[in-house]
Amino acid sequence: MNVLFICTGNTCRSPMAQALLQQKSSVNVQSAGVFASEGAPASEATQTSLSSIGVTCQHQSQPVTTELLDWADLILTMTMNHKETLLTNYSQVYDKTYTLKEYVLLDGEFTWEKLKNAYRRLEEKRATIVYEKDQMQTEQQMRAFLREEQDEIDRIEREMPNYDIADPFGGNAEVYQETMKEMEKYIDLLIEKIEA
Repeated sequence: MNVLFICTGNTCRSPMAQALLQQKSSVNVQSAGVFASEGAPASEATQTSLSSIGVTCQHQSQPVTTELLDWADLILTMTMNHKETLLTNYSQVYDKTYTLKEYVLLDGEFTWEKLKNAYRRLEEKRATIVYEKDQMQTEQQMRAFLREEQDEIDRIEREMPNYDIADPFGGNAEVYQETMKEMEKYIDLLIEKIEA
């Protein structure tokens, strides 16, 4: 299996995830950044955090490319924004792109399905109102008609877990250690899932 981790600059979170997965499994793994330059090393704080648990990080940053995306069987982003950026620019990766946390959390797919269905109901009702009334409603009227559906969407979104791993960039050593501990937890869950 080929796993590609994606973050912003490819110097903190995604190289951390790559190094941890390489250390703990035999999966082929690379990382890249949606706004990365070519050839920068992992940040010093990332390297220090990893070396504190005996993981070495020989890394050079790279931007996302079509070739990398084609190489990957599974693309795991650090945030929902990274995922949305990829899907906006590379629609062909839709079926294999998730946030790391989204992919490993068991209820994620069920929650996403509920949210997609709620949005679908909202749009169907909106279209019905426009068609039946044969005129545009004021924003206030439309909101009143769609209140029930919007309340359901708001409720589901409040229940959803946060699928982002915070960017430690610019933080102190403690911030990087916390990011690494969180990352290690999700990498361990990832290994369980892909090696099952």
